[in-house]
Amino acid sequence: MRYLIIGAGAVGGAVGGRLAESGHDVVLVARGAQYEALRERGLRLVTPEGPRTHHLPTVDGPGALGELRADDVLVLAVKTQDSVAALEAWSPAPVAGGGTAAERLPLVCAQNGVESQRLALRRFRRVYGVCVWLPATFVEPGVVSAAGAPLTGILHLGRFPHGTDDTARAVAADLTASRFEAPVVADVTRWQYAKLLANLANAVEAVSGVTDTEEAAALTARVRAEGEAVLAAAGIPYVSVEEQKEARAGKMRLVPLDGTPVRGGGSSWQSLDRGTGTIEADYLNGEIALLGRLHGVPTPLNDLLQRLAGDFARARRAAGSMPVSELVRLAAAAAVHAPASAATGGSGDAAPRVG
Repeated sequence: MRYLIIGAGAVGGAVGGRLAESGHDVVLVARGAQYEALRERGLRLVTPEGPRTHHLPTVDGPGALGELRADDVLVLAVKTQDSVAALEAWSPAPVAGGGTAAERLPLVCAQNGVESQRLALRRFRRVYGVCVWLPATFVEPGVVSAAGAPLTGILHLGRFPHGTDDTARAVAADLTASRFEAPVVADVTRWQYAKLLANLANAVEAVSGVTDTEEAAALTARVRAEGEAVLAAAGIPYVSVEEQKEARAGKMRLVPLDGTPVRGGGSSWQSLDRGTGTIEADYLNGEIALLGRLHGVPTPLNDLLQRLAGDFARARRAAGSMPVSELVRLAAAAAVHAPASAATGGSGDAAPRVG
């Protein structure tokens, strides 16, 4: 199979580079400065084994490839806010032998949150979800670091919305041969919702720069509690903290890398640090806000973090530039002024909580 990595940033670059190292056919897809750097200098992947430069075919869209191959696998690794544009570009791409990518090729969503695979399923017949545990950093255009050892990451993989098949198993086998653990699971969304709960803290880190102080940890716990309440009300199952720890136990540690940060902040922090003008909070904290409104559960803290993260991104404010004490003050005010119920229809009664 040939892997087309749509979004060769931190996660996409690490996955594409590792697949190439194990002998797989890889094409990188990027835009702007990243596209230019990858075309001119190749992908420099820095890992605990040292830096390597991979000179891989690099394109900025499907037109440069002509007809796609029948054995191509599309790996969507852009941020969720960029998914619609990517899906619109790639879904009508012609495939050798007839038909389009949307009709014939598998699309693997290696992204945070749960929205992209829903968007993908509107266009693509075969969609696969991935729960991404991969500590990777976009260092600069053309350079990506991945500090995990001995595994680079753990990628639970399954058909979306549920199930497994031979394609999932084949992709998992290639990832397993490329320094990843890739369990094939029939309930991939159960793992993704667990990761979503952890990702709710991304906005705290992006805005205030820290998650490990006592103040930040207490706020993060309250933000997560809102998320858990919403998932319970919606009847959405997720993997427990204990099951996640068991799945990761002893398999991956972070190793200091010469000349690059071990972990330059999470994905949301990196978006602000790069001044991209966008951030994925609408699909992390915003997912909880959406479910809260649908099921009558107030989510004032996630509402606040979604708004603040978006404001930071649009204004290109520096990552971590709000003192955590100020963030805590704003959170306290938001909680005080939150309505007793977010239910619609005017009754004021929250929807019954399930599970």
